[in-house]
Amino acid sequence: MSDVWTLLITDDCMEDREVYREYLLSDPHHSYQILEAASAEVGLALCQKKRCDAILLDFCLPDMSGLEFLDELKQQQLKTPLPVIMLTGQGDERVAVQAMKRGAQDYLVKQHLQPDVLQLTVRKAIQQSHQQNQFSQTQQRQQLTAAIALRIRQSLNLEQILQTAVTEVQQLLLCDRVAIYQVTPNPDSHERTESAKPYLAKLCEAGKSHLSHEPIQQFTAFLSDNNQPSLWEVEKTSTLAQGQASIIVSRNRKQATEAYLLVPIFITEQDESSARLWGLLVACQDSNVRQWRTDEVDIFNQLAQQLAIAIQQAQQLNQALVALENEKQLNTIKSQFVATVSHEYRAPLASILAAASTLLQHSNKLHKAKHQQFLQLIEDKARQMTKLVDDLLVIETFEFGKVTFTPSPFELLQFFSDIMEEQRQIISEHHELTFKITGNTRGFWGDQKLLRPILVNLLSNAIKYSPDGGNIEVHLMGNDSHIIFVVKDEGIGIPIEDQAHLFQSFSRGNNVGAIPGTGLGLAIVKACVELHGGEMRVESQEGQGTKVTVSLPKRAT
Repeated sequence: MSDVWTLLITDDCMEDREVYREYLLSDPHHSYQILEAASAEVGLALCQKKRCDAILLDFCLPDMSGLEFLDELKQQQLKTPLPVIMLTGQGDERVAVQAMKRGAQDYLVKQHLQPDVLQLTVRKAIQQSHQQNQFSQTQQRQQLTAAIALRIRQSLNLEQILQTAVTEVQQLLLCDRVAIYQVTPNPDSHERTESAKPYLAKLCEAGKSHLSHEPIQQFTAFLSDNNQPSLWEVEKTSTLAQGQASIIVSRNRKQATEAYLLVPIFITEQDESSARLWGLLVACQDSNVRQWRTDEVDIFNQLAQQLAIAIQQAQQLNQALVALENEKQLNTIKSQFVATVSHEYRAPLASILAAASTLLQHSNKLHKAKHQQFLQLIEDKARQMTKLVDDLLVIETFEFGKVTFTPSPFELLQFFSDIMEEQRQIISEHHELTFKITGNTRGFWGDQKLLRPILVNLLSNAIKYSPDGGNIEVHLMGNDSHIIFVVKDEGIGIPIEDQAHLFQSFSRGNNVGAIPGTGLGLAIVKACVELHGGEMRVESQEGQGTKVTVSLPKRAT
């Protein structure tokens, strides 16, 4: 049995109210808490005081009509619109049309009312209302995520990014305070940091993996309000260390309970081997007791991930811009970056907002399969945006010499087989992926973190630019000194005039049409190949597919 639903029956006839109560309490599919009102005034007052899931409303009330009740209900501006089912003593299509236009969810005639009809109508109205509310929450989350993503591309100023996040979260959660605390000690915060030692220092200096494996059972989280130091004791912090939101209740005031929703912001280190704690995202409700809902905690976790990307990107881009300023190339690179990201973000963001808007406005009219289709579209476009950010960060690390080549021996055949299997799980039924091995592939020394993007990007391009399907062949070969692998597809090919610019960042063929992409994949591949001391060659003819050959020495010098 699901949670109990609260239903308000507003009808001046006590006998009718008793009948509706009996019908609903006998519903085998759901349980109800019934509230009753004999007048519109009492019913509207109950809507303000009690959280109702739906209203059964008589069309003829002693103090106002059902239509006037609907108008008054709208004026109350409830956080969640209530589904209203209008009841009348006689069937009148004009009354039904007017009621629906004023906001009623459904319309029933009293004389023809049967228990199963009332039960089904109420269940359907409440379920549709709950679905619409869920879609509204989804849209709010997507709008928040989209807004943060836009700030990432529009501003290189870390403080502005964080302030935007704080403002939007406070408006979304309607809480008293939201703050982002950078817990990494700074030179100008020595005194405040000292007051929080030894617990804060231990937390700040430890990496994520360290905290996860050696949970700190108790530490003092150092927060500040209006620059006045305060210490809150936090119990059971293993959840916090693992990167999930924690709810903290502090009862350090005699007549107040402060409920904190706190989530850590972890920044991945450059070598991706560990993550360090950058800071904390904190929401506080101290004006009254508040129970944080699951969806609010979920928003916090999502936002912390977005902030981590924003912070890391802002820091790296700031360093990149300083270097470019020294080389007199700042304006050109910045314009290219902003133009590309703006262009590549605009389409998926528009799709996300359009899908979310459709779900919000037409949820009760859409088939379940259509609901799923729109939700899948939102997820796919969000992944596309994430891929763009990831590619940009990778390109930035290559262009500024931040990537280290660390070769080690490993089983090349197993490495290729694993990636091929990953791709087979995601390709369409119109594609056929084949893998062939010849020669001696043993004795190879390479850097797996650099070899993986070579193969993944080449396979991804082969699949993506073969929209009509076809065979995609991977041939791994080896001799005494080198390993060679070829990725060949039967896709759209590359125009001859575009082949000279293939390895430039943001470069794409003029025949790609609506196929999504950033023009960064081959630039990443070429950089990884060169770090291995290898070479690559592209052979392509428009309309007849593409063949990419990569040759890497078994022992790079």
